Amino acid sequence: MSQQPFVITVPGSSANLGPGFDSVGLAVNRYLTLEVHPSDKWLFESSSVELQGIEEGEDNLIYQVAAHVAKEMSKELFPCYVKMTSDIPLARGLGSSAAAIVAGIELANQLTGVELSATEKVRFASLWEGHPDNVAASVYGGLVIGTHTEDSTHVLYGGVPEVDLVLLVPSEELKTKKARGVLPSELSYKKAVRASSVANVLVAAILQGDWESAGKMMSEDLFHHPYRGELVPHLQEVITVVREETEAYGAALSGAGPTMLCLAPLHRGEEIQEKLQRHFPDFEVTVLRPAKQGIHVKKESKQETSA
Repeated sequence: MSQQPFVITVPGSSANLGPGFDSVGLAVNRYLTLEVHPSDKWLFESSSVELQGIEEGEDNLIYQVAAHVAKEMSKELFPCYVKMTSDIPLARGLGSSAAAIVAGIELANQLTGVELSATEKVRFASLWEGHPDNVAASVYGGLVIGTHTEDSTHVLYGGVPEVDLVLLVPSEELKTKKARGVLPSELSYKKAVRASSVANVLVAAILQGDWESAGKMMSEDLFHHPYRGELVPHLQEVITVVREETEAYGAALSGAGPTMLCLAPLHRGEEIQEKLQRHFPDFEVTVLRPAKQGIHVKKESKQETSA
C-alpha cells in the first residue's frame, strides 16, 4: 500500500482498425498522467486543455473506477490529491475514457497494494467499459486482440507494429453513445460471416506484417463504417484519398470517430501528413507512433518528495 507520491502514465489508444470492431486495439503515444499525493480529501486538478472542466471530487471518473475496484477487493482508499495532465483529445476516438478507466484501476492497485496482474486489470476495465479493445491496449501497450463477455475476458498481445500512424482529427466531438446509437441491433447471418472474415484477414495480415492486405481490409469493414459514415461525412473520401493518392496502407475510423486513422510505412508519416493536410485543410493532421509500453508507474523517492 503506497502512501508515498507516485506517478501513473497511461497511453491512449485507437480501436477497431476498421473491421476489428470492439476487439482490436492499438496503443498510441498520447498520454494521460496522474501525479498522486496523499491528502486529507480527494481532489483532482488539471491545467491541460484536454481536461478542462473535469470533476474535481469523488464524482470524477477516475475516482469512481478506483473506488469500485477497491470495493470489489474489500479494500479502502485513503484520500489523495491528483494532478492530471493529458494530450489525449476528448471524444475524438483516441481512448480518452479508456485511459481514465485504466488509470483508475491502477490508482486502486497502488493505493491498496493488492498487486493486480495485467490480466486482472484488463478484466476490471473491460467489465466497466463493456469491451476490451481500448482498455487492453492502454494496459499492455502495442497491439491487442480480445473478446469479452460478462463471464470472461480473453486478450492476446500482438506486439508493436512497425508503422507510422497518421490521424485526421476533426474539430467537433463525437460522443461514443451517439456513435453507438446509429449501429443496427443485428446483422444478417450472411453479412455477419462476411464481416467477421474481413476482420480475421485484418488480424492475420497485421501479425504477418502484410500491410497492403491490412490496409485493404480496413476499408472493407461492414460492422460500423457503413452506419457511422453519416456522422463522419468525410470518412469515405478520406479512405479513397489515402488509398489512391498517398503511400499509406489504408484508413479507418479511430474507435467511434470522428478521428480517422491511417496506417503508414515507417518513417513516411510526415510526408503523408503533408499531403493529407493540403487535401483536408479543416482537419488537424498529426503523426503518432504505436506506444510500446502500457501502464507505467513511477514511485517518487523520499529525496524527490522533499526536494
